[in-house]
Parts: sequence; C-alpha cells; structure tokens
Amino acid sequence: MSGYKRVLLKLSGEALAGGEAFGIHAERVKSLAREVADVAAAGIQIGVVVGGGNIFRGVAAAAHNMDRVTADQMGMLATVINSLAISDALEQIGVPTRVMSAIEMRQVAEPYIRRRAIRHLEKGRICIFAAGTSNPYFSTDTAATLRALEIKADLIAKGTRVDGVYDKDPLKFSGAVRYAVISYLEVLSRGLGVMDATAIAMCRDNRLPVIVFNLNTTGNIMRMSMGEAVGTLIH
Repeated sequence: MSGYKRVLLKLSGEALAGGEAFGIHAERVKSLAREVADVAAAGIQIGVVVGGGNIFRGVAAAAHNMDRVTADQMGMLATVINSLAISDALEQIGVPTRVMSAIEMRQVAEPYIRRRAIRHLEKGRICIFAAGTSNPYFSTDTAATLRALEIKADLIAKGTRVDGVYDKDPLKFSGAVRYAVISYLEVLSRGLGVMDATAIAMCRDNRLPVIVFNLNTTGNIMRMSMGEAVGTLIH
C-alpha cells in the first residue's frame, strides 16, 4: 500500500509518562513528536487525541469519592495539559500545530470547529484535539472516534504498549494469541478491552478501520501511516 492521506492518532496519557507512574517525561514527548513530525513531512495529514491518565493518576486517590461528572471534567482538563506538551514539542522542531479544545479556553487553545480543523490539516498543520468531547461519561477512545469521523480520517491508529490485539492480556499470559485482523463484532463479543464498546460500535457503524500497534517500537507510527502491516487491523 502507498499509505493513508489522513490519520487520527490516539495516544494514551501513559504514553507521555515514559515509564514513570505519572507525569510528563520530556524526552519521551520529544521522541514521539519527532516520529509524528516525520509522518507529517511525508505528506500525511495527522490529527492527535491524547488521554489524560498520566496526570489524572496523580490525583486519582483524591477523585475516588468524587462525583463522576466532576472527575470526568478533571480528566478532560488533563488531556489539555498533555495536548499542550505535545504541541510545544512539535513546534520546537518547526512543525506547525493547533491545539483545538472541546471545552472553550481561548487563552490556551482554539475552540474545536470541524471545518477549521479540516482546513488546518489541509494546510499541513497537525491538529491536537483536546478535552475529549466536552461531555462526561465519554472516554478519549470515543472522542478519538468522533473526531476521526468528523475530519474524515482514513483510520484510527491506537498506540499501545503491546503489538496488537490479543485474545487475553499478553502482559499477564504468556500463551496469549495475537490477531493480525479481527472484526468489530469479534472485539465486542469477546470483550477484548482494546477500546471501549461505544468507540468500537461507532467505528463499526461508520466502517472506520482501527489499527492497534506498539507505540514503543521506534518507527511504527511511520510504518503504520505508510500502510505497512503493523499491529492488528480491526475492520
């Protein structure tokens, strides 16, 4: 394959922690930024959605007895912090970016407007979509799916700690079997926790492919974007 035109890259907040329990690891963010910049330099349009687990985990104990809506709002604000960190790392190596927030905060990010986001992508800017959907009870997986559909991305690429979708957790079970290709229905019926059920169902209903790949292998973002068989394809 010759690669994709437009990709939505979904990163967990933990990907920015660089092996630490929580927080942002500056060198890890820089290395991710360099990989994303290489893909953009190849002419592929990239949108990014990043979770907030690396920051929220630091306050998770305090949030334990919180109202769910308040806790989710804290999580959404954590994604804004991560988005700004990625944006800064990209801008420092000369890559134009725009952080677009679903929660309006004009001093730090543009408000998310679909047509404006598409225009940024067409002009070669990397769009980082922050603050989830702005609604509680929706995960960043669902937010990534929504943004991918809105910007008409060719696929969602979900970077994880493992090299695809397995029948059980490969970090706990040595006999876990990896799927090269799997259907949305199989992911849902087998309860494979690669993305939440809402996100998988949205992808299924709109025929949006998902690639799950190992983010910790250098060069995988480029290989995936160029259409190489990396990780697991869900379609």
